[in-house]
Amino acid sequence: MTLNFKSFGHGPPLIIMHGLFGMLDNWQTIAKQLASDYSVYTVDLRNHGRSPHSDEFDYCIMAADIVEFMESHGFYTAHMMGHSMGGKVAMQVAMEYPDHVQKLIVVDIAPKLYAPGHTWIFNALASVDFSIIHSRNMVEAVLLQQIDSASIVRFLMKNIARNPSGGYQWRMNLDVIRSKYENVSGEVIAGDPFDGPTLFLRGGMSPYITLDDWPQIEELFPNAVLETIRGAGHWVHAEEPEVLLEMVRGFLGGIIKGKMH
Repeated sequence: MTLNFKSFGHGPPLIIMHGLFGMLDNWQTIAKQLASDYSVYTVDLRNHGRSPHSDEFDYCIMAADIVEFMESHGFYTAHMMGHSMGGKVAMQVAMEYPDHVQKLIVVDIAPKLYAPGHTWIFNALASVDFSIIHSRNMVEAVLLQQIDSASIVRFLMKNIARNPSGGYQWRMNLDVIRSKYENVSGEVIAGDPFDGPTLFLRGGMSPYITLDDWPQIEELFPNAVLETIRGAGHWVHAEEPEVLLEMVRGFLGGIIKGKMH
């Protein structure tokens, strides 16, 4: 599959992967900041953004997409950074294709099974009847009736696209994402542990990574470091971008050491 992407800068390659319902633009600000030292590639994962739609949707196939992306762009190894679902894709690449990964950064997600937590978002998205929608404002009004967070609604509305007849539609493949959601909330499919340098970044106000998750993380990623960004929730890169950038630069530059902070 040919993934949509943007690239910034020159240097060692760094691939950044977004989360569920996201797209490469979510990480563009971070990518531009890192472009002074790295060739940064932000990608739209399959069924998201401007990448192709497919009925196949799980971590193994998405990891294979990333390896294919690397090969098609002429490099064999790269640093990997992924947020939430994208973090699980990055973990899958590291365990299944370890020779392709130099350093791994996982933002606010553990390799474990998560209880379904996005039903309310799926319901809100499915409630939009595009046959009677004539503007983006109408979509926003429908979503705000069911989602009480304006920031989440703004994030979801990045997925609105024009259809061939001039109306509107979801850019993401909502039907497949919903039908295959168990594949996304499930565990990373463990291969051999990845013993390369690994940084887990968690939001201090986010429940996605707890200290109870550390034994599994350490088993699968024996050289992992866990850092906490105190003032951030799950959207670490949006809420505390400067702190995240400092930690990413420090880790890729070999400064961060230790196990948990």
